[in-house]
Amino acid sequence: MRLSGRSRVSRVSRVTRLAAPAVAALLALTTACTGSTVQGRPGASGLRDPYFPKAGNGGYQVDHYRLDLAYDPGDGVLHGKAVITARAEQGLSSFNLDFSGLKVEGVTVQGAGARFNRTGSELTVRPADDLRTGEVFRTEVAYSGKPKALSDPDGSEEGWIPVEDGAFAVGEPVGSMTWFPGNHHPSDKAAYDITLTVPKGYEAVSNGLLRSRTDTGDGRTAFAWHSAEPVASYLVTAAVGKFTVATGQTPSGVPLYTAVAAGEAEDGGPALARLPEMVEWGAERFGPYPFAAAGAIVAPSETLAYALETQTRPVFSGVPNEELVLHELAHQWFGNSVSPKSWKDMWLNEGFATYAEWLWAEEHGGPSAQRRFEAFLAGDTSVDAGAGSDWDAFPPAVPPGPEDISASPVYYRGAMVLHRIRQEAGDAKFFALLRGWVADHRHGNASTADFTAYAERKTGLDLSKVWDAWLYGKDSPR
Repeated sequence: MRLSGRSRVSRVSRVTRLAAPAVAALLALTTACTGSTVQGRPGASGLRDPYFPKAGNGGYQVDHYRLDLAYDPGDGVLHGKAVITARAEQGLSSFNLDFSGLKVEGVTVQGAGARFNRTGSELTVRPADDLRTGEVFRTEVAYSGKPKALSDPDGSEEGWIPVEDGAFAVGEPVGSMTWFPGNHHPSDKAAYDITLTVPKGYEAVSNGLLRSRTDTGDGRTAFAWHSAEPVASYLVTAAVGKFTVATGQTPSGVPLYTAVAAGEAEDGGPALARLPEMVEWGAERFGPYPFAAAGAIVAPSETLAYALETQTRPVFSGVPNEELVLHELAHQWFGNSVSPKSWKDMWLNEGFATYAEWLWAEEHGGPSAQRRFEAFLAGDTSVDAGAGSDWDAFPPAVPPGPEDISASPVYYRGAMVLHRIRQEAGDAKFFALLRGWVADHRHGNASTADFTAYAERKTGLDLSKVWDAWLYGKDSPR
């Protein structure tokens, strides 16, 4: 209970009149009777993200997810067990996990049965004993059912997407909660071990490195994937299908693994063939490739209305073109390694990846970034089709609502913010800024405020006019 100022003074005045032994006895009794209540309180159900306030949960940070999943495309049922290792940031009498749709069959915390209840997409867990501040605890959730996709505010579909002969999981911004329980906000990144068990004849692909492929002896195959570097949950993927799989490595030794759905070009097309070259190029411009593996997943055409930069293994709907492959690869640095603190900071993902496209084109026979910048100002769509769009409809750092976090200004005006910095700072300082930003925030989270402060410190320039006009300004900067 929180006491008012008047009650607190009154209580203290009464206690100070007691003899010392009585005070000690009273304090001991109070601690014994109320210690559990004082130490443990419910964790917040939501992190109050500006656009998705119920996403994520308070009171703990996840260190590791182990997901054991079994899926049969024949009946569309997913059987899962999630083992979540987390650290309590406060005393917890209960905590929440984001989880949508599937039936929860049982929950344990620290090996003991835990009570739980569901309200919408919130799974509230009550451990048998309160968790102490700083305690590392393990939660196991057994579940099953037919996952259902979610509709985003912009009308696109995400989550577990079944197709005729398989399934694909994509999670931006909150779709991952349709297939595993967790703390589904980009500010809580964790390592993952994901085992997917599927009928023989199917491949199962996820993030990171394939540790093993095992015949289970019952007509199924288990694929065990490992991601040691932290992953935001929206960047976790699972894909089941009859894929053509190709492996290899980049010239610098980064392992490559691509999986292409039947019916698409077996090799993923000429753009994916340039992936090793693109990884090396990105490492030269932005710093060392940040993960243990790279690659791609190609879903059947029209499975999704977009591509997604799922960590180490972007998902494409149909065979991608060169521009799209480069964009999703650039996200491995910008968005995946350096992830947004909130969904309001999406331009740090999309503006940077779009500008990476411009840089690639500039160095590979396409228009220069300056030419694209001028085309956007002039509305010249002959250089870039996006130049005729509503790229200046709102400032990229302040999308009007959740339906706008993937809108044109976040991509194009966001890229133009970066070009304005380049114009002000010159190439040497600008590229040092990009490399420093990735290095200093590697595997972490950052906000727009973090970036603006960093850019000024790194370049030694006052960039307030750039921020005011291009990043935050409500008026068009044309």
